[in-house]
Order: sequence, then structure tokens, then C-alpha cells
Amino acid sequence: MIWQWIGLALFSLTLLPVGVALLTGHVPRRLRDRPAPMRPRGVTLLALYTAVALNAIPRLAGAPEAITLAATAVAGLLAVAGCLWAAVATQRTRSVAR
Repeated sequence: MIWQWIGLALFSLTLLPVGVALLTGHVPRRLRDRPAPMRPRGVTLLALYTAVALNAIPRLAGAPEAITLAATAVAGLLAVAGCLWAAVATQRTRSVAR
């Protein structure tokens, strides 16, 4: 149970602020020169953060096994969707640049 708390705290301190910053257009100087789209990366990070929260919160709340399993399945789908979103956005940027 302690690992769920540690993981939730760690991802809340890393993925959440970075994802919101990239989504709102606050890009660090060292990343501004990259042609890769930053807003889709922000969406991806927020999707991964939501997957972490959906995986941890029901377990920490002591939810029944069926709810925990359903939340974990939704978290997996959300993580895959976020990664696909970033891959499609990157491919679109590459095809436009050519």
C-alpha cells in the first residue's frame, strides 16, 4: 500500500505540473527549438497521470475488486490512447515538415 502512495505522490509532483505546462504552451527554452508538438505531449503526460491516479486511488480507498479491476482497465486504455495521441501528432508534424 505504501508503494501506491509513493507512486501517486511522485507522479503528482512530476507528470501533473509538466503536463499542464506543456498543454498551456509554457515550453522550456531548451525544448522550443524542437519541431515536435508540445501540446500533444502535454495531453499524453496528463493521460498517463490520469492512468496512474485511476490505478492507485481505488486501491488506496479500499474499493471492491470489481471496481479496482475496471479502473485499472480504463487506466490501461487511457495510457494507450495518450501514447497513440503523441505518436500521431509527431507523425503529422514530420509529414508536414517534409
